[in-house]
Amino acid sequence: MNAERTRTGERAAGKERPGSGGRPVGAALLAGRRAIPRKYVPVLATAGLSVAMFVAGGIRYESFATGQVVLNVFIDNAFLLVVAVGMTFVILTGGIDLSVGAVVALSTMISASLVTDQGWPPQVVIPLVLAIGAALGLAMGCIVHYFEIQPFIVTLAGMFLARGLCYTIGTDSISITDGTYTALAQTRVELPGGTSVSPSVVIALAVVLVAAYVLHYTRLGRNVYATGGSEQSALLMGLPVARTKITVYAVSGFCSALGGVLLSFYMLSGYGLHAVGMELDAIAAVVIGGTLLTGGSGYLLGTVLGVLVLGLIQTIISFEGTLSSWWTKIFIGLLLLAFILLQRLISVRRPTWIVQRYGGAVPEHGRLREH
Repeated sequence: MNAERTRTGERAAGKERPGSGGRPVGAALLAGRRAIPRKYVPVLATAGLSVAMFVAGGIRYESFATGQVVLNVFIDNAFLLVVAVGMTFVILTGGIDLSVGAVVALSTMISASLVTDQGWPPQVVIPLVLAIGAALGLAMGCIVHYFEIQPFIVTLAGMFLARGLCYTIGTDSISITDGTYTALAQTRVELPGGTSVSPSVVIALAVVLVAAYVLHYTRLGRNVYATGGSEQSALLMGLPVARTKITVYAVSGFCSALGGVLLSFYMLSGYGLHAVGMELDAIAAVVIGGTLLTGGSGYLLGTVLGVLVLGLIQTIISFEGTLSSWWTKIFIGLLLLAFILLQRLISVRRPTWIVQRYGGAVPEHGRLREH
């Protein structure tokens, strides 16, 4: 009778010890402390940061807090959004792709030279450019996997290769005067409220939706997350790790080429120095969006928010008028460092004070186990 009363009192007070037949106090404590899953914290932080920046800009600058300002961010960064989508696939597997900026520049040079100098129709040039980008990514993926070379080295070589190919085509900027390109550059898609976007934004959002469906509702997407979580475990489960790794680099190459096509619409020119440093912007957008650099965790919504944050930084600096454009890189660097530290903090295991205080309930892989 006394033992039953003691157990009942402990259960009511939430202090029942592990092994006593009730729920461990550590589990109850962690359940309350983890109302929001840790994997959502970086995305929520990025969303909160973008809202805070928009509100602060609206308070400080006249005509800032309008829907068209946000849409202009995507108009000016549609090509970066597409490139960042491809980078998300690669980083989710634990890899990296440093060649994306050079592939973007190569795509603009091929498009401009074939359309302007050779007179090829855009209906032929654009699919050819996309195929070349996908082929470059496929080749790099094969080298990464079959030769077991670090992605950093392979894609660095790919960056030099693509940038060098730009200068074999031409060292000067090539203007694009084709009617299809100029029409797409000048067209605006009208939206409610008197706002509008360019066709490039529509294409970029379509890419995001397709990529989100692939990542979350297809076997390829599940394999991407599994490979990034633990490549060795994925192999033991019989998953096609080789095919998955090669595919994500092909996807990244395709997205880079498509980003180059959108940049051609935006700039109406091809130039070997286009997109210098874009690979770092894409990585920053993906990481600020909450995707772990080690792979296995991340969402495309976060990547979209990351691009929005980078664009808002550029917009605020342009509204300020007194700051150099180099401050954009400074703020992006600080944000990148902050989000890497945030990822580190939320990925470490729970502290052992629970064991010391409650005697036995310790965390392991996000759950509690009994000693």
